[in-house]
Amino acid sequence: MSNLFSSNVFGKVQDEDRQGEVFLDQVPTIDLQGKKSKKMYLESYGCAMNFSDSEIVASIMTDQGYTATSQINEADVVFINTCSIRDNAEQKIRARLKEFKIVKQRHKPDMVVGVLGCMAERLKAKLLEEEKLVDLVVGPDAYKDLANLLEQVDGGQKAVNVLLSREETYADITPVRLGGNGVLAFVTIMRGCDNMCSFCVVPFTRGRERSRDTQSIINEVKDLAARGYKDITLLGQNVDSYHWQDTNFAQLLEQCAVVDSTVRIRFSTSHPKDITDEVLHTMARHHNIAKNIHLPIQAGSTSMLKRMNRTYTRDWYINRIDKIKEILPNCGLSTDIIVGFCDETDDEHLQTLSIIEYVGYNFAYMFKYSERPGTLAHRKYDDNIPETLKTQRLNEIMTLQHQHSHTSNQKDVGKVFEVLIEGNSKKSDAFLCGRTSQNKMVVFPKTEGIEKGIYVNVLIERCTQATLLGKIVD
Repeated sequence: MSNLFSSNVFGKVQDEDRQGEVFLDQVPTIDLQGKKSKKMYLESYGCAMNFSDSEIVASIMTDQGYTATSQINEADVVFINTCSIRDNAEQKIRARLKEFKIVKQRHKPDMVVGVLGCMAERLKAKLLEEEKLVDLVVGPDAYKDLANLLEQVDGGQKAVNVLLSREETYADITPVRLGGNGVLAFVTIMRGCDNMCSFCVVPFTRGRERSRDTQSIINEVKDLAARGYKDITLLGQNVDSYHWQDTNFAQLLEQCAVVDSTVRIRFSTSHPKDITDEVLHTMARHHNIAKNIHLPIQAGSTSMLKRMNRTYTRDWYINRIDKIKEILPNCGLSTDIIVGFCDETDDEHLQTLSIIEYVGYNFAYMFKYSERPGTLAHRKYDDNIPETLKTQRLNEIMTLQHQHSHTSNQKDVGKVFEVLIEGNSKKSDAFLCGRTSQNKMVVFPKTEGIEKGIYVNVLIERCTQATLLGKIVD
């Protein structure tokens, strides 16, 4: 998964794709028959899947009688939902855990500190025994065991459950909606990944692929639609490999789209080897399926893709891009790019630049390669590209992509787009913001009677590299 962000799920969401406020009154309270409830503070890092998992954790903890707090020093339990995709993310989380440890030592010795998610899976021994930063370690498939684990901690023990499952999808858990300001929501349709990309830890931290039963997904989409949510993202490490009984991803996508034609359906993430023409034709048939596809390329050369074990070639990827543009001419395209992977040559770097030129992505997540222990790349290759060269190549790729992003936005000036209003602009309460079907952010002046959760037509008058600016029109 891509789209990295960090957030306090009872505070401000800081995400390049999803911005909004998360309010305490979105977390339900339960009748504890006069008993004082315990308080939980929950913070998330990483991809949208982590944020969705935090909503599951919040639901489980609410059922255990916990209420939310945005103040760490008030919390009886502090959870941090973690990401292991890059070393930088892990270092940030370690630094945060040290801050929690100080709060615990100075202000609240009985506070329980727990690590959830991918770092829990990967670094359980270090976090518990060597660094002694936490009391509790819980992997992404073990959240239903939280009550038992907390009892162990109350009994004076360290607690851990990082067992991976081939069945757990949390289909029976109703998530507590923590973000999106009542407009945006995530629905996880599958978990895990069978694609053993040589640079990636996800198969080791989240386990094998398993799909959630179709009817439970449709029921969740129906519930969200009934509650007024208007933009629903179907989530999975590889949504195109979704399969439940006789239902494939294209069929699931269609079933979700027909629930309510006023609800925009998105999905993330697709894998180039799996996205089918059937999915593209399904998108074309339904106005409310967002015309935007995130299709990670990672590198532009077949030789590099082979070392990455991506299982497709440059030509295969280009074929998929050409087919998207044929079936969905106005489709937004975004991608992930890793710079400085093992043994990357100047020519391979140039081929990555050329694929950016060929596709003309609206947006890209671009990163320097970060070696992850335990992966095939760590075992088989040397991380042998100097940091200075990685930085130089990343700057070249970012400069080119920013040019394409700006050019793409300039092409939209003078056009009218249907925009779903998500709320106030980040920079000024005098302006509203929302997204087009192509996932482009649009900012426009407030108009009386117009509020979040409705669609408006916006004429684009100007743009920046990242944002379209315009006004509401009839």
